[in-house]
Parts: sequence; structure tokens; C-alpha cells
Amino acid sequence: MPKPPSPCIDVCKYKLQGHCIACGMTKKQKSAFKRLSSGAERASFVVALVAQQAGLGRRFEAWRLVYRRKCAKKGKPCVLDAPEAEERGDLMATG
Repeated sequence: MPKPPSPCIDVCKYKLQGHCIACGMTKKQKSAFKRLSSGAERASFVVALVAQQAGLGRRFEAWRLVYRRKCAKKGKPCVLDAPEAEERGDLMATG
């Protein structure tokens, strides 16, 4: 599995209870993602992040759009579009 890019979309404003207002990651999570070596680990991280975003009670549709563009720009398949993730119900369908 190719390594998905970082969920960070270069906004990095930690004003949402220590979570970034753009991607929902904490500083600690951002550092942890950088240490993940396999594509599967990174994909699982992104799936968990989407679940975390839902728990923050904030809409992250803009992040999903920007993250999809980031994946396309880097020529990587987007974890958000993985059929197995949708089947598990881990990700909300967004355009």
C-alpha cells in the first residue's frame, strides 16, 4: 500500500481544545504520524482521525476536500476514498 500523505493541510492553529482547527490533529498526533513507516499504519491513522473529527463536534468537510486534493497532487490514492473504509463505516461520504 502506498504511503498516504500527512493529514496536515498546513493551517496549524491549535484552538480547538488543543486540536488543529483545520485537520483536528493535536501536536502530539502530528509528530506521531511522521514516525509511522508503513502505508497501512498511516491509512489507519487517517481513518482514526476522521472518527476523532466527528467526535470534536465540528464539521471537517473542507479538510476532506483539501486532503483529497493533496493526495491527488502527490499521486497517492486517498484513504478517504477507500471502499473498505466506507464499508466499515469509518468514513463519512463526502464529495
